[in-house]
Amino acid sequence: MYEHFFLCPYCWEEVSMLMDPSISKQTYIEDCEVCCNPIEVTPEFLGDVLVGFEAREIGQ
Repeated sequence: MYEHFFLCPYCWEEVSMLMDPSISKQTYIEDCEVCCNPIEVTPEFLGDVLVGFEAREIGQ
């Protein structure tokens, strides 16, 4: 597993997520561990290296 730290697009607190680098590109929804709002997360891996990452509000 790969741990990545980023700022929540809702509360701007630093949060971390564990991601599976065996899947090269994926998009999924995960709740912020601080404010509980849903975040659309899109990590992209090349081997075991994180080469792209987006965290967006999903506009409820």
